[in-house]
Amino acid sequence: MSVDAVGSVDEVLELLRRGAGFADEEDVDQLAHALQCATRLEAERPDDRELQVAGLVHDIASIAAPDNPATHAPVGGRMVRGLLGARVARLVSLHADAKRYLVTTDDGYRATLSRRSLETLVAQGGLLSAPAVGRMQRLPELADALTLRRADDAAKVPGADVPGLDHWEPVLREVATAAGPLS
Repeated sequence: MSVDAVGSVDEVLELLRRGAGFADEEDVDQLAHALQCATRLEAERPDDRELQVAGLVHDIASIAAPDNPATHAPVGGRMVRGLLGARVARLVSLHADAKRYLVTTDDGYRATLSRRSLETLVAQGGLLSAPAVGRMQRLPELADALTLRRADDAAKVPGADVPGLDHWEPVLREVATAAGPLS
């Protein structure tokens, strides 16, 4: 499997399954984290399948190539773009910068982060500069990226009862079909 692209929904599902047992120093493994994140987004935004799928696959690069916190968001975005579309890819690509944005602009946000998320924040560049904050604020998808980020942060509950991949497979297929081949 390439870290550069996933070619099918089956490949995405296989990568997500590989996340079982790999916790990246968090309290839950990558599969549980992905399922919790997508489920939180489904509850918050039931009509936004692309946002839900972005939550499901946001850390796919961390499963494919562990130990690259500084680049996993943009790599993950590139991995899913051709299959799941530009919006899903953009949200995946932005989820680390959304953390940096929130730490920079929300005084209480840092206290909500896990120990590991604080460690990866350093690798991802830490606080944003004022010009970078301005660039983020001009992004049309900023609100969705922040919604994804907050779901990501909350999706670390050991033993949480959430639907499994069988629930998400048809949603992945729906989003992939709607995305169609990208040029």
